[in-house]
Amino acid sequence: MPRPFYAILANTVVASVTNTCVWFAVTFWVYLETQSVIATSIMAGLYLVAVAVSGIYLGSLVDRYLKKNVMMLSSAVTLGCFALAGLTYITAPAAEFHAASSVRLWAMVALVLAGGVAGNLRGIALSTIVTILIPEEGRDRANGLVGSANGVAFLVASILSGMVIGFVGVTWMLVGACALLLGVLLHLATLRIPELVRTQGEVQAEGIDLRGSLAAVQAVPGLLGLILFHTFNNFLGGVFMSLMDPYGLQLVSVQVWGVLWGILSLGFIVGGALFGITYPMFFPAISAQLKFGNITIPEAFDVNPWLFVLFTFLATASHGVLDAFTTGGLGVAFLWPWSPARFFAPVRGIRVSPMAQ
Repeated sequence: MPRPFYAILANTVVASVTNTCVWFAVTFWVYLETQSVIATSIMAGLYLVAVAVSGIYLGSLVDRYLKKNVMMLSSAVTLGCFALAGLTYITAPAAEFHAASSVRLWAMVALVLAGGVAGNLRGIALSTIVTILIPEEGRDRANGLVGSANGVAFLVASILSGMVIGFVGVTWMLVGACALLLGVLLHLATLRIPELVRTQGEVQAEGIDLRGSLAAVQAVPGLLGLILFHTFNNFLGGVFMSLMDPYGLQLVSVQVWGVLWGILSLGFIVGGALFGITYPMFFPAISAQLKFGNITIPEAFDVNPWLFVLFTFLATASHGVLDAFTTGGLGVAFLWPWSPARFFAPVRGIRVSPMAQ
């Protein structure tokens, strides 16, 4: 793969770690300051709604303008929002942030949220850059590397978010985030990013083309169902996150909580890498959500939070291994995205239901 792709990917990973870390850290901090589950619930809801509402508009920006300019705009807006959030924090007395009804508190949350949503522009742009920069035969590996990089970014951000709030506090967390984003901007300015050459006579839609977007989704078999499932999954995730952070922060320190989330994230990364694209994910995901929400959390956490993390890590990481023992499917891409080779276990005794096939 071209060297510029790795440079762009590394730049995006640093920006993604920064954005995610700041949002997670502020979520932890809001609960520690206010002791309000309602506050964290509102934050989770605002984030999901903001991402959903802005998605089509951000996609239109990526489609209409130069990818490099869009990525630089994304980082610049995020940098500005985080800087204003820091200014909002340091210019008010600490006691003003103890109440969930504080106007200053929600102004700061809104600024951090705006910066995080603006950062999503980079992810959309990166997907189009893969199409432009990578030949068709290598795009599966490139997309796999992008997915792995996003997973690693989430892992690192999960750990760092608890650490920075516990050890350095909000002020230095935002200062560090602004410094990293400034470095990302300067590095991105030195990169050369190719653009898609439009054919003669090709008309580019003006503004937000909702009808065209819906037609494009319907043209891909199964994509609409995948979007609906992803929406439902995000809904469950929002409920889970808004309740889980307050619960966990009552049991362990914010530093330990960040490490716990990092280990859980690693389980999802390993499970996703082993799982591959071997069979529809709807039923395993739904069953995991039900088991995770109804059995694992109340019982395991009451015994030992590290036992809960170990159990969940093994549950999420075992999907690919179990799939290798099934009678159906296409095998498991254990080495994906570095190799597309698929493997089967020597003994395949787990029967696959017709619905899963």
